[in-house]
Amino acid sequence: QVQLQESGPGLVKPSQVLSLTCTVSGASITDNYYAWTWIRQSPGKGLEWVGYIDYRGSTVYNPALKSRTSISWDTSKNQFTLQLNSVTPEDTAVYYCARRSGVDNALNAWGQGTLVTVSY
Repeated sequence: QVQLQESGPGLVKPSQVLSLTCTVSGASITDNYYAWTWIRQSPGKGLEWVGYIDYRGSTVYNPALKSRTSISWDTSKNQFTLQLNSVTPEDTAVYYCARRSGVDNALNAWGQGTLVTVSY
């Protein structure tokens, strides 16, 4: 059974870089045809898709965040990483990593989520 676990700092200062890692077990991040996805939920708001890296290493980002976002992977560690630059308090959210099926686009596995607060 696939499991995902987010890790990273819970507090980031404004203008700095938010960096989170998702460690995957029970599946390989190079398995056909999955996309390894970052999603966030700000306080009082709905879920917002941030972007993904797929099984070939290709990335796609939310256009609203694209200029500040980078997703990469380390296949030797079976991890993928989110970097969000120049953060503001509006980036405060619970960040989730998830696996999306390329067959039916379903998000069929989720991490538990990690709260990142942007503040001094």
